[in-house]
Amino acid sequence: MPANDLSLLLDAALRAGEIAGQFTGPEAKRWDKPDGAGPVTEADLAVNRYLEDHLRAARPDYGWLSEESENDPARLNSSRVFIIDPIDGTRSFADGSKTWAHSLAIVEEGLPIAAVVYLPQRDLMFAAAKGQGATCNAAPIRVNAAQDAEGARILSAKPTLDAKHWTNGTPPAFDRSHRPSLAYRMARVADGSFDAMLTLRPTWEWDIAAGTLLLEEAGGHVTDRSGSALRFNRPNALQDGVVAGGLALHRALLSRLVYAAEGSQD
Repeated sequence: MPANDLSLLLDAALRAGEIAGQFTGPEAKRWDKPDGAGPVTEADLAVNRYLEDHLRAARPDYGWLSEESENDPARLNSSRVFIIDPIDGTRSFADGSKTWAHSLAIVEEGLPIAAVVYLPQRDLMFAAAKGQGATCNAAPIRVNAAQDAEGARILSAKPTLDAKHWTNGTPPAFDRSHRPSLAYRMARVADGSFDAMLTLRPTWEWDIAAGTLLLEEAGGHVTDRSGSALRFNRPNALQDGVVAGGLALHRALLSRLVYAAEGSQD
């Protein structure tokens, strides 16, 4: 990784925040993408245009994968790839909430090597580079050492409590909270504000690539819902859910998930 890749992402995230700030969420033009892919606003597209133009000009040999760009199959032949969500938490942005993020990552041979998750309206800048630790507003961050799923503080959507996901049909009695941005959920586990996060539905890479590196560099462990390692820049850009937290709690959660338990018996 070029030494200034993280600086490139940090500077780009700051400018992205300025661009998004030119729009007022509820008044920004909004429409639904085809095939139930969720909402998009004019702010998403403005931020994406800036990021694609700026980052690709700075690193013309890097591939590009973004929620708001047409898929470019050439990325599959690139050793390094930008994986970008211009605004993660578009519904939150459109509703006028402050809980949305710019999620920027660089992946090398399938693994994140530089990452930024920036919440401009909350003045939170999370950053990480491979082998260099993770920070929030330049201060080092670390995951919690919670070990027991019972009573753990976990970020997840309500459907994760469905009995079908858990052995014996019973989820652990954890303290569930929710945040609309997956990138922000992962950042809040990385900084120890929560013990773990779960999403058990297919998950787009741009939502989690940056958060994965934040968590790993903060001492956490991240896999898909079966316990398999995440590798990015896949042809369909989808991962099979995410389980993330400190190693002991990560193992405890996997031991209770039906999908992971079944897979371990194969």
